[in-house]
Amino acid sequence: MEQVAHRIAQLREEIQAHNHAYYVLSSPTISDYDFDQLLKELERLEKAHPELITPDSPTQRVGADRTEGFTQVAHRYPMLSLANTYSYDEVKEFYQRVQRDLGREDFTIAAELKYDGLSISLIYEDGLLVRAVTRGDGTLGGDGTLGDDVTANVRTIRSIPLRLRGEGYPSSFEIRGEILLPFTEFNRINSEREVAGLPLFANPRNAASGTLKQLDPAIVASRRLDAFFYYVPGQPELPDSHFERLQLCAQWGLKVSHAIERCHSLKEVLAFLNHWDTARHDAPVATDGVVLKVDSIRSQEELGYTSKTPRWAIAYKFQAEQAKTTLLSVDFQVGRTGAVTPVANLEAVALSGTTVRRASLHNADFIQSLDLHLLDQVFVEKGGEIIPKIVGIAKEERPQGAEPVTFPTHCPACGSPLHRSEGEAAYYCTNASSCPPQQTARLEHFAGRKAADIRLGSETIDLLFSHDLVHNIADLYRLTVEDLLALPGFKDRSATKLYESIQESKKRPFRALLFGLGIRFVGETVAKTLTQRYEDIQALGKATLEELTAIPDIGRVIAESIIDYFATEANRQLILDLQALGLPLRRLPEEEPQATSEHEAISGKSFVISGVFSQHSREEYKALIESLGGKVGSSISSKTSYVLAGENMGPSKLAKATDLGITILSESQFLSLLDQGTKPIPNQPPTSIFPEEEANLF
Repeated sequence: MEQVAHRIAQLREEIQAHNHAYYVLSSPTISDYDFDQLLKELERLEKAHPELITPDSPTQRVGADRTEGFTQVAHRYPMLSLANTYSYDEVKEFYQRVQRDLGREDFTIAAELKYDGLSISLIYEDGLLVRAVTRGDGTLGGDGTLGDDVTANVRTIRSIPLRLRGEGYPSSFEIRGEILLPFTEFNRINSEREVAGLPLFANPRNAASGTLKQLDPAIVASRRLDAFFYYVPGQPELPDSHFERLQLCAQWGLKVSHAIERCHSLKEVLAFLNHWDTARHDAPVATDGVVLKVDSIRSQEELGYTSKTPRWAIAYKFQAEQAKTTLLSVDFQVGRTGAVTPVANLEAVALSGTTVRRASLHNADFIQSLDLHLLDQVFVEKGGEIIPKIVGIAKEERPQGAEPVTFPTHCPACGSPLHRSEGEAAYYCTNASSCPPQQTARLEHFAGRKAADIRLGSETIDLLFSHDLVHNIADLYRLTVEDLLALPGFKDRSATKLYESIQESKKRPFRALLFGLGIRFVGETVAKTLTQRYEDIQALGKATLEELTAIPDIGRVIAESIIDYFATEANRQLILDLQALGLPLRRLPEEEPQATSEHEAISGKSFVISGVFSQHSREEYKALIESLGGKVGSSISSKTSYVLAGENMGPSKLAKATDLGITILSESQFLSLLDQGTKPIPNQPPTSIFPEEEANLF
């Protein structure tokens, strides 16, 4: 047995080394045949001795079982998006802002190619891959706080090590990157789908995203995804340099892009951008820009974050490519809110690696400004290299007698008059209650994961609608298993599962169901804010304009939309129907605002966090303050109650806080403030707050 175990360990090490050379280094060290022989030998030995199988074995990449669905997991650090720019002038402004906020010129920028894929976070424990989570959609109230656990699928990607190589990696290690589909694989898969008569993937990014969400890991494995890694959050034991951290990651077997460079001046940054603006066309995977990051982790902490983006990084997006083609016709689509959106049908044209047949025309004003006619030669580009849009026309090539494109006066779906409010760009169908596209779109919105989370796709909604079973949200809760069994394609299991999913949605949080109602301008964040203020739907429905606008982040436009919603008889009846059918539409116990009487020093106070901390991260302090009823802002103003100051606090923030007479708390003083409970620290001059031993903070 000892001899078998030794051979298994030897085979695993050898196979992992060959995988790394082939998939990460792109330098194969063995023929495909010889590699297969090694893998087959390992499979034979493990089959004969299953007690010796380990999770990091190369044979365990593809699981045998399908997944019923994906579990959602909270990120320790939110996976924030980046602020975007398309101009060198804005890059210059970013660079100068960093200079100003750091109070020095001697800093380094890490410039790296931005890959266009699906963001992923990997967790390794003692070197073993234990979890892979997508960026997510921000269901917990902040962008990128909650993602899908896709570990089983990520394990199939051969460029991702199941066990880290070498030594020196942290015992608990997180790294973030991008899941990609190389162009060669994208073209291969689409060729196979075309032969099979299946719809083609629009672009490599969509294909990668769709692949990673497959419930069968075997399908994922067959599509040969790849990955590049670009960021290590936390991990204070690692070097202070972002660049050096990535080099260590490469030593540990993780695939890191070679298209990264440390720049010591704005001139070097712009030279990097200029190079890759052209060289990107030779990349084997989709790219859409360059990411610029302050290299020092301490400086990153000092610069901090806005509510959605880090202040220490920016994404420069490449200028979109253009193509010229013929405008064949225009469709006018009706959305959930009744807004009518024009979409151009185009003669097929190749653009940025994809075939474009449709493009957005935005609204009536846009059509008028272009003076658009059918059969015009139009210029098309991709906004952010994803969504095609028409940006101009070649009027000199317009055929004689070409018909102008005119915006309809009546709904193309139900024939009702269209209305356009003053100051708005969109026209809306006035038949909100019975316009078919609005009805089905509202149902789809309500059933979405961020709302009621009912396993109900658009095809099933169309089926229910066409069979006169469902016309509004309340009708979903009137469905029986027998109703569903009468529909084409439904069997006992599928009908029961859908019915159970509908019933289970009655337990969803109030904020999710409120979002699902589709009140105009009430997104996830606004819904969460409202449910913290109003305990149930009746209380919200009675709210006045003055009450609503007094709530932080609720402006007049949102407030008026809420009042208009509840002023409509059909909506009030819908609410009554939903409650009668078992939806409480009130806060769950876990949604109740947390009591803050024990922490009156924090509750209702506004904090700004700046600098680097030893006991907790900035994000952890932010979460703590908010959990105790406080607010955390990004900039200092007269409304700021306290500045929580760590090491290397920005000199400009210090000066502003001093000028305004705002209390500055060291890390230890803040923790003491928590222990003081109801005794807030009186406002004092900043110079009297820090003990002598903490004078080096600034």
